[in-house]
Amino acid sequence: MLKKLFLILLIVISLLFLASTLKLNKNDKPNAKSIFDKLVFLDNLNVNISNASKITKEDKKEENDIVGKLIIKKLNINNNLYNITSKRNNVDENITILNNSITPKNESSIMFIAGHSGTGKKAFFKDLDKLQKGDEIILIYDNVTYYYEVKNFWEEKKDGDISVLKEDKKQLILTTCSPSHDDMQLVVNCIEK
Repeated sequence: MLKKLFLILLIVISLLFLASTLKLNKNDKPNAKSIFDKLVFLDNLNVNISNASKITKEDKKEENDIVGKLIIKKLNINNNLYNITSKRNNVDENITILNNSITPKNESSIMFIAGHSGTGKKAFFKDLDKLQKGDEIILIYDNVTYYYEVKNFWEEKKDGDISVLKEDKKQLILTTCSPSHDDMQLVVNCIEK
């Protein structure tokens, strides 16, 4: 009888522990909006972003969520890119395709990719400030390889917006927190070669 009571008590404690762990994990997910949620285009080239074909939402299994790869040999970056609707497309786990991106299949393509800087194993863009004009960036998207070069870079206030002058070539924008100013973000503008 004592063994049965002990066994039931052990099972109840295990279930309570499991339930509290699941509740903690569910509540651990960040709910705050990213500073990169809003992007501002300086549209002197009359690019109509709303008419461009944006990345489509697809319901795929996690292992099929990889849509490409970002390669920056100079910085030893070789990271997968995940479908914009994938739960793995988040800055806390990977580099991230931002919502306003237009895929490179479109002639007026502009891809926005963000990543953490700083320290730790998730700080994929920690050396982004070491890029120089002319450095090569490779973007593989939907099994097509696109070659970009760094055109320019700047820092701007971290206020939820990124101001970008749309180029007449396919464009890749890389962004992360400034390595030297807490209230600034680094923006690297790359154009297709």
